[in-house]
Amino acid sequence: MTKLAVVLSRAEFGVQAPQVRVEVHISRGLPQLNIVGMPETAVKESKDRVRAAIMNSGYEFPQHRITINLSPADIPKQGGRYDLPIAIGVLAASDQIHRDKLTEVELIGELALGGDLRPIRGVLPVVSAVATTGRSLICPQDNGIEAALVQSCDCMLADNLLQVCAWLDNVDELPRAEIKLKTTPNPVPDLADVKGQEQAKRALTIAASGQHNLLFYGPPGTGKTMLASRLPGILPDLTEAQALETASVASISAHGFDPDTWSQPPFRNPHHTASAPALVGGGSDIY
Repeated sequence: MTKLAVVLSRAEFGVQAPQVRVEVHISRGLPQLNIVGMPETAVKESKDRVRAAIMNSGYEFPQHRITINLSPADIPKQGGRYDLPIAIGVLAASDQIHRDKLTEVELIGELALGGDLRPIRGVLPVVSAVATTGRSLICPQDNGIEAALVQSCDCMLADNLLQVCAWLDNVDELPRAEIKLKTTPNPVPDLADVKGQEQAKRALTIAASGQHNLLFYGPPGTGKTMLASRLPGILPDLTEAQALETASVASISAHGFDPDTWSQPPFRNPHHTASAPALVGGGSDIY
């Protein structure tokens, strides 16, 4: 008994999302599950989540030797985003679901023990990358608003593992991601609220119209932050390419992405005592 299934997914590598092939191999031997391909702790722990999700969804977890390879092996794999493709790969390799559609779709999502799909971080770079391949994407329902921003990608949403299996078996259809943005933009500080400062306001207007850089210099309390915070209010909305680039950075951050500010130029206000490493960022996730 030797069976193999391949499921396509995406890794998190800064604002990029390189493709990952989740290869599931089932062979004779003592029951065990091994994950190779440079997985980090959260990925190694997915075997327990996947086992519980498969069993609680009414399927049988194979009592054989299971080897899962996350290819390419030179890219670090992190997070719970590989739970769904691993579970689908195990079910496909054990012939519990059909595998005909696996070549035309990519999957991503974290599984709860009961089989529910939980949202992940960094969906927007994934959708942008999948759109260039012509394949479809299946992601958690809670990531639907963010995923719908890339209209060139056919993105389907699922609440649990059973829904994904039903779609693969041609039993049921999955809903498509739809854009649900606010009709009115979020209010921003208005330059008309500034009293006086005519020379500074003229400089802001010239910089906004000509896309020039501005340097604010002066003692505390002279209105530098007040004026800078009102510059986005007189800037034009971001183009789709600019908005996608800005939103991709926010999508992979710990704060997440707010779709209501999709087309508005972002404003960042770091403290004046912030060091260069604090502005650039640090930690283990430097790409």
